[in-house]
Amino acid sequence: MPAIQLTPAQRKEKRSDAHHLDPVVMIGADGLTPAVVKETDAALNAHGLIKVRVMSDDRENRESIFAELSDKLDAAPIQHIGKLLVLWRPMPEKVKAVREDAKAGPRIVKIVKFSKSGNNRPQVKKLEVFGNQRVAQGGEIKRAKRKMTSTKKSSQNG
Repeated sequence: MPAIQLTPAQRKEKRSDAHHLDPVVMIGADGLTPAVVKETDAALNAHGLIKVRVMSDDRENRESIFAELSDKLDAAPIQHIGKLLVLWRPMPEKVKAVREDAKAGPRIVKIVKFSKSGNNRPQVKKLEVFGNQRVAQGGEIKRAKRKMTSTKKSSQNG
């Protein structure tokens, strides 16, 4: 029995989301091998909702593969139609490594200037922009403006 139980409405929504997807994992003549299970697990981690194509003509075999995949991978079986199986598992949250001493570094900005006639190639220029700079309308780099403060307010506060 899979760990994830979905209501019929949730299953219907997942089916409609999976309609346009292409199969990510193909199961051939060897059947459900550990390599196939590993690839299916990786695809579920990456995409959450996947389609699996089983090349076998035996319906009972496809049903057993569907049940076994959903059990082994703790995924919810969404749909089995023909040779396609649809599985869903919530995607794990990605852990972002944060260094305390890291600061925002310069970023590379591409500036494209098109020719006025349209017949020549556009000019592409790569610029390095630091944290206190911005790219202006004409493609030139300007420093960020300081926040304007009133001299009257600063004299009252001090």
